[in-house]
Amino acid sequence: MDDIMIIGIAGGTGSGKTTLTNRLKERFGEDVTVVYHDNYYKRHDEMTYEERSLLNYDHPDAFETELMIEHIKKLRQSIAIESPIYDFTVHNRSNQTFMVYPTKVIVVEGILIFQNELLRNLLDIKIFVDTDADVRILRRILRDVKERGRSLESVVTQYLTTVKPMHEQFVEPSKRASDIIVLEGGNNVVALDMIIQRMHNHVCGTKF
Repeated sequence: MDDIMIIGIAGGTGSGKTTLTNRLKERFGEDVTVVYHDNYYKRHDEMTYEERSLLNYDHPDAFETELMIEHIKKLRQSIAIESPIYDFTVHNRSNQTFMVYPTKVIVVEGILIFQNELLRNLLDIKIFVDTDADVRILRRILRDVKERGRSLESVVTQYLTTVKPMHEQFVEPSKRASDIIVLEGGNNVVALDMIIQRMHNHVCGTKF
């Protein structure tokens, strides 16, 4: 594939990144492949579950970003990659992987993808999803309790001790590297339409 567009979608936890990503995936179907930074959390088999649960997962060092950069370069060269899978219920990388195939548009999603300069430079369009902090923490609580088997107390403790300070230190400053700031993610219809039009022009080679 000669012309692959790579779009980065960043933003704080619970900001609406995944909602925006899903809207684009729904609109373009098989023309879009998504690579999630979360799947590149480092493996920690040497630790117990209790030890892993205390790690700072919102610091850049928590990710094997070098592997993700290598994989995105391969996708750009039309080479399929074997993506890791992260299991949030056990705070560790799964033993399973899945194949990711190159498509006309590759969406890269994650809270810290604009923080790393090498990764940032691979992105053709950088979108930052900006949402009020109160909304983000409420969304995170609902998600982690319902989908990831966490207790309310553990989610709140993690938010106050690592998520919030890391957001202020790394995520929020990375917003300056973005090309587009989208308020409320996939619920921002005007911004969504603009992004869809840009992607449509690339995928179809025509304008609306």
